[in-house]
Amino acid sequence: MTSAYALRWHSADRPSLDELRGVEPLTLDHHAHDGRLAHLSIGSWHAVPPGFTWIGTLPVPDGVPALSNTYSGWQSLADDVVRKRRWDRKLPAAVKAAYRAAATRGQVDVDFGAGAATLGAATPRLDLSGEGSMRVPTSGPVQWSALDQLPRCTALTWAGPDRGLARALADRPVVSSLTWQDPPPVVDLTDTGLQHLSLSGADVREVRLPRGLHSLELAAVDRDPAVYAADDGRWLHLTLTGADAETTVPAGLHGIREVALDGGGTMSAAAVRELEELESLRIYWRKPPGQLIDAAALASLTHLAVIELVDGYGLDAGTLPDLTSLTQLSISGLPRSIVPALKARYRGTGVRLVIEGAKPDTWLAANLNNPFRDWVDDDARGGAAACKAYASAVRTIDKLPQERRGRADEAEAALRTLVEALNSIDQKYEIIDTLRREEAFDAFMELAARADVPTHLADQWFDEWRDF
Repeated sequence: MTSAYALRWHSADRPSLDELRGVEPLTLDHHAHDGRLAHLSIGSWHAVPPGFTWIGTLPVPDGVPALSNTYSGWQSLADDVVRKRRWDRKLPAAVKAAYRAAATRGQVDVDFGAGAATLGAATPRLDLSGEGSMRVPTSGPVQWSALDQLPRCTALTWAGPDRGLARALADRPVVSSLTWQDPPPVVDLTDTGLQHLSLSGADVREVRLPRGLHSLELAAVDRDPAVYAADDGRWLHLTLTGADAETTVPAGLHGIREVALDGGGTMSAAAVRELEELESLRIYWRKPPGQLIDAAALASLTHLAVIELVDGYGLDAGTLPDLTSLTQLSISGLPRSIVPALKARYRGTGVRLVIEGAKPDTWLAANLNNPFRDWVDDDARGGAAACKAYASAVRTIDKLPQERRGRADEAEAALRTLVEALNSIDQKYEIIDTLRREEAFDAFMELAARADVPTHLADQWFDEWRDF
């Protein structure tokens, strides 16, 4: 575990060790922070970013504990610095004053044009997509002035045409995060203060990004949208969600240095072939078999220093080409049988190899398609019990009668049995955290759909029955 904290220092050029001597740790007093240190505990999985440069050694200042209670990766520390500087230098004084005052304003009436709703003035995020509790008109103008009643709202979810969204965000720079479902073909957010953006929809053809954006997610978008970003995306972290063997990085982002491919059972390294500045690549297989094709495409990327592979159960020790720039390879979720060969390959090469979640081949043969297979990494017995409960639910649902009435009743019983089993497992082993809860929900909803249970009803059942 590494203890890392930021200093109260900023300069265009790299400082000398003497310039940093005596500089105080950075404290976070922006937004709702109360002055805590910008201090993290970072696990071995997270590689030191390639852009970091060793300067030298100084004593740790008084008041900085050996470890932080906040556990995250190196990027979170950079995000802390960016958010602090943006608050201090970019947000108008009136915006910051309204943000602070909202903490004690209590309840307010908010109306976007489809009827008022009562919300807390300190509401931090708002779903206006039609899926949340806040209503907006289905057509016509939207009363974006309603956002002024929620000066602490920094994250929005929206769906469909723009309808004044981009202008409303440009006028309210406190909103820094946007999730936009089914956007129009042309998305222009140039004038906004967004730092994080997620777009999902097949109609997107052109995207214009604000200069301050540093996290972009594209999910199920057109194969080759035109993206306009500062410095060809050099300052962006790009995530391509729903990636497959045909996915490519959009034109306009060829200066990007950090990419994550998050998708199906087979993905292609050719997606990043043209990214000559790429330094960090993460690939997360959401489904088996976890195969990487066209891996030789990585050999030409002379700056690629960090690779993270998650649930690549179809990999072997020779999948990746030799990369002279590689400094760390982290793999989570792999067949145990290939571990010795991996260790032998990278021994003495200068590559730091981190391996987690290696599983016996016999276990994978029985559980590769089980969405709870990785729970055994948290607790062997609890994870095995969860896998068994899911497998039992699958067998029951696959045997359901075709007659609709009897099918619905038996499906409800099978799904309830699964959730009750997970309740017992969590009570005994305490393994269902936020991530595992989301995985349980996704698995439950997939089984419910398989049994022809309406989505809204399955969602209701899950929330009613679960104790975790």
